[in-house]
Amino acid sequence: MTKTSKKIWIFAGETSGDIYGAQLADEMRKLGQQSNVDVTVEGMGGPEMKKAGVNILVDSTELGVVGLIEVFKHIFTFIKIFRYLVKKAVAEKPDAIILIDYPGFNLRFAAQMYKHNIPVIWYISPHVWTWGKKRIPKLAKFCRKMLVIFPFETDVYKPSGLDTEFVGHPLVDIVEQRRDKSIARDPNTLLLLPGSRAMEVNRLLLPMLQTAKTLYQRHPNLNFVISTPRPKVFKMCQRVLSEYRNANPDAPEFRLTCGDTPYWQQRAGTGLAASGTVTVESAIAGLPLVVAYKLNWLTILVASMVVRLYRGFFTMVNIIANKEVFEEFLQWHVNAKELSQAVEKILPGGPKRKQVESEISNVTKELSGGSEGALRKAAKACFTFTTQK
Repeated sequence: MTKTSKKIWIFAGETSGDIYGAQLADEMRKLGQQSNVDVTVEGMGGPEMKKAGVNILVDSTELGVVGLIEVFKHIFTFIKIFRYLVKKAVAEKPDAIILIDYPGFNLRFAAQMYKHNIPVIWYISPHVWTWGKKRIPKLAKFCRKMLVIFPFETDVYKPSGLDTEFVGHPLVDIVEQRRDKSIARDPNTLLLLPGSRAMEVNRLLLPMLQTAKTLYQRHPNLNFVISTPRPKVFKMCQRVLSEYRNANPDAPEFRLTCGDTPYWQQRAGTGLAASGTVTVESAIAGLPLVVAYKLNWLTILVASMVVRLYRGFFTMVNIIANKEVFEEFLQWHVNAKELSQAVEKILPGGPKRKQVESEISNVTKELSGGSEGALRKAAKACFTFTTQK
């Protein structure tokens, strides 16, 4: 049997996408070995994709910015990267390009690939059901296949005719793989997750610290842990925490950690988190949360004109369940009084605790990719498309 070769590009612009891209690359190589196909993977990603053996063309570690002001600050960096990747793709013509979420960059890149007849698979749909269904026809035109991780998304794309497949959420696989049964929950530990971006830390960590202080006054048995995803975010949190401690000598102690969020999602009793992928990850890990988010005032003003809350929520766990599982707070509601009252309801023994635990278990089942697993299903879909095109 003659061995064939396929060159795949994977683009991930954020921390979560880097994790998914790494496992996707690994699974596709395994499928290639089983089918006598030599699969080489290049792309835009971070440390996880690099560790997985992906040839990194662009390091995207610090490209995960949100909001109009934040994007404008990095606009020339984005333009330079975009032009470089388009030029390289046209010259090398990979067999397929897998774009993971990151719509601001990836949708424009998909349009360029369509012009040059380079097939695009989109893995993890942009939230078009939130920021404008008018972009669905563009995705249907520019992409050959859409792999979605939320069950309701197949209905969103159905009218467009885009080949759409629900493969399950990769975090279900990832969280289960790293679950350690020896870790017991500590009901007295509250986990603070201020986000993975500078703008999130700068806007959310202070009200989180103030919330912890309020809770400590009423629950002096509580311990507080701040978990960060990487050293740069750790240093930002360290600065904010230092300033807060200087101004509030009566504040409780905070344990600041880096790179061990999965451990604390299993260990902590309760959490307070920035909205994002970490809320889904926490739900799968079984950690009840209160969720908060704040944007630049100009961003929120413009967003209010074009964005509609899908199913009435901005937290993904609530959108999936189509009900409030994690109580969520936006903008000026992100304050110590409101957040502390919400956290108290879901502390072990709190009036909403058992209800939240039951509902996050249901959400996890809904997100499952079945016995095969979400990442394997996604890799199979990409591999089949690439080898049969």
